[in-house]
Amino acid sequence: MSLTQTPAAGMTRLPAAGAKRLYRVAGLDISLTGTGISTIGGTTRVPTAGRRADSLADRDTRLRFITGRVIEEVGTVDLVCVEGPVSYQQPGGSTWDRAGLWWRIVSSFVGREIPVAVIPPTSRAKYATGRGNARKNSVLEAAQQRYGAILPTDDEADALILRAMGLDWLGQALVSVPDGHRAALGGVRWPEMAVAS
Repeated sequence: MSLTQTPAAGMTRLPAAGAKRLYRVAGLDISLTGTGISTIGGTTRVPTAGRRADSLADRDTRLRFITGRVIEEVGTVDLVCVEGPVSYQQPGGSTWDRAGLWWRIVSSFVGREIPVAVIPPTSRAKYATGRGNARKNSVLEAAQQRYGAILPTDDEADALILRAMGLDWLGQALVSVPDGHRAALGGVRWPEMAVAS
């Protein structure tokens, strides 16, 4: 597990008198092979592998495992930011599994009445690099430079950027980003939720 922030064990960070309370936001880059998760505790990744010959029961077990780990890592938060589904020009054999995993995870938070923001991949890339068509390695490099984070994979970088976008939208940006990058917040499907002023 690679941590970007490490709060002292058992300590809760409280806002100063009259200050806005600190929002708990999670970023999720949902994937069958490596779901990236970013929370106030840091970033991590849930790696799994499957085979084309896997039975329906095996595939279901894999999806339940990933979903369970994500729910456990995220816990209770004020907002979950997930990367939206991408369109597949030539769907492969795992298209249904990817979609099923995305819906399982999103549904679990919606069912607990935790607001979910759906962030298009192009908005995530633009917020990180200023370009909506930036490749994942560019997002990884930008995340490491801007946030000073040690991120071993692009899955964790994407999750960190998604979390940063949520915090920025809530008025508690991790760091200041250029206006051109911040314009990416306008392309997100933000949930209706009460925001502390």
